[in-house]
Amino acid sequence: MTWWAVALAVFAEALAHLGYGYCLRALLDLQNHRLSVVEGAMISMASASIGLVAGGWIGSAAATYRFVNKSGASKSSATIAGILPSMLVNGAIILVSVIGITFLAITARITQSQLVQYGFFLLFLIIFTYGYLLALVFPTGTYKLVNWALWNWARLRKKPYDPAKTKQNVNRMLQAWKSLRKGSWFRPLLGAIAYILFDMACLYLVLFAAGHQAHLGVLFAGYGIPFLIAKIAFILPGGVGVIEVSMNAILSSLGVPAEISIVAVIGYRLISFWLTTFIGLSLSPFLTRKKSVQPDEIPAI
Repeated sequence: MTWWAVALAVFAEALAHLGYGYCLRALLDLQNHRLSVVEGAMISMASASIGLVAGGWIGSAAATYRFVNKSGASKSSATIAGILPSMLVNGAIILVSVIGITFLAITARITQSQLVQYGFFLLFLIIFTYGYLLALVFPTGTYKLVNWALWNWARLRKKPYDPAKTKQNVNRMLQAWKSLRKGSWFRPLLGAIAYILFDMACLYLVLFAAGHQAHLGVLFAGYGIPFLIAKIAFILPGGVGVIEVSMNAILSSLGVPAEISIVAVIGYRLISFWLTTFIGLSLSPFLTRKKSVQPDEIPAI
């Protein structure tokens, strides 16, 4: 084991979360709220740790909303911070997955059935992540659909339901996307891409530390496809189990020795997932102590 490469892998993971922090900062800059990159990185880790134990990506988005609101941002700004970063990161994962799948296809390392399967996964993730952008075209219809679904869900659970709150939340979602018009999405997207690329660098360095120098195409496929599969299996917070099994299988099938692949995947997940989860849990009380602001007024649909 090459320990200096392990240390660099930890550093790369820290840079990944700073990239996510930059994404949050860039989004909040559009709302005239100042958030440091370091504080954004802290929110990234704390939110992910909460999502692991409560609610998956929904719990993570809700935690981001709460932490950003506690930092002094308005509720509409906090909504943007809770929704958009994960969508931009999903876009980066889609891009990496497409590059990896293309590499497998060009080098004839993928069957036709696998190609169809991965294509279906990509289509599902695109629709799941960006499908509700149709709300920008049909805002009234979107509100009616969401209102109908939540009203029936509340009635099924015999819980009270407030349609005004639903309308406010839909408006916040629409305002979030409208804020990214005229090219203002570039800086947040740059932060999301940095998050993914540095996370990939962590995997590469752990593989190198274990004794294998991965080809760039193998790295894209071995990283992108497992995360694509994990996004489909969103019922498992953090892709626990899914990423480890699929990443080991793909790397082994692409020529990485099995004993190295197992060690590298475990090491990568210890650094990128479990270490950051424990750090995030320790940061949560600090971020929660901050004082939130009063709700702001949201434009009507």
